[in-house]
Amino acid sequence: MNNGFDKKKLRQIRELIIFVAVICLALLYRAEVIIALGIMINILKPFIYGGVIAFVLNIPMNLIEKGLLGKWKGKKADKLKRPLSIVMSILLVILIFAIVVITITPQIGRTIVELGNKIPNFMNGLSKSLTEFSASYPQLQGYAAQLQDIRIDWNSLLEYVWKFMRTGMSDMLASTFSVAGSIIGGFLNSFIGVIFAIYILAGKETLQNQAKRIMSAYLKPGLEKSITKVLSLLNRNFSNFVSGQCLEAVILGSMFFVSMTIIRLPYAVLVGVLIAFTALIPIVGAFLGCVIGTFLILVNDPVKAIIFLVLFFVLQQIEGNLIYPKVVGNKVGLPAIWVLMAVSVGGSLFGVSGMLTFIPLVSTVYMLLRDSVNERNAKKLEKAEKKRAKE
Repeated sequence: MNNGFDKKKLRQIRELIIFVAVICLALLYRAEVIIALGIMINILKPFIYGGVIAFVLNIPMNLIEKGLLGKWKGKKADKLKRPLSIVMSILLVILIFAIVVITITPQIGRTIVELGNKIPNFMNGLSKSLTEFSASYPQLQGYAAQLQDIRIDWNSLLEYVWKFMRTGMSDMLASTFSVAGSIIGGFLNSFIGVIFAIYILAGKETLQNQAKRIMSAYLKPGLEKSITKVLSLLNRNFSNFVSGQCLEAVILGSMFFVSMTIIRLPYAVLVGVLIAFTALIPIVGAFLGCVIGTFLILVNDPVKAIIFLVLFFVLQQIEGNLIYPKVVGNKVGLPAIWVLMAVSVGGSLFGVSGMLTFIPLVSTVYMLLRDSVNERNAKKLEKAEKKRAKE
């Protein structure tokens, strides 16, 4: 017994030493590790894209396969249900984008024409207002006169431009080729990612079974059970977050469209769709749509721009306090304060992608911690009751 115990203890110590050694080596050669990780991510980028696309398409595919085609039974159904569900999911996504593009494109064209006609008048009015303002405050005219007295050395400026033309154009050309290469590489990665996503969706049960068999072969039962639980929670929370975020964006965009139409504000369709798209970025995304919408309406009518700002803050309060916690927070099982914390931390660390991923990640950690706390408290309560019963 002692010999077996000693062997087990020695094995644990050896594993701990190896783990610490690997961490120390990674810290010592962190620059090389970061470069290697970057190369690895670039190699795996198409497959990462494919995994993300497969995850997103899996949500409507499950609804189609289990809901729309759920009653279809038989040998033909077993063979055709999955391919039909994949095709219908892809067509659904394409249809949504097509409807948005068809709806927005005429609006964008008309908006550009209107802005081209109204911006000169807007700038003239702004210039007139500034002139009247400066006339009311004579000290500003003194500052303007000082600015006019500043002389520009045109020879030095031309010499700088010529130097830029000689040396900077080659860098600009190289940058242009680099950007073009990145765009082409992005398209190729996306295309390979779509093909890979279709393969994942077509055989997801087989892949899941293979993963379970690998974990069962190499991991202890307790560890396998814990990893399976964490992965199941992550999958559920990410799926609920994506569906909840899309639903919340549609609700917010519809609220803006309806309310702007009722109070006769311009660009209702364009601003509604724009805010719906930017609202896919949790909490802060709608403010980007607000800035663009305010600018568009400001050129048309400054008073209506102020009305739009008031409307935005009213609807944003309704959305932030009532809709978002209910639609998204409840779907991922996360209280509103933790949703805000996840968005803040994720955005500060990784930008928009951090905002999108940290909510389901924090939700998973929150659920695991909650279950652990409840389990420990229940055990302590049970022990206390047993102790009281003995006394």
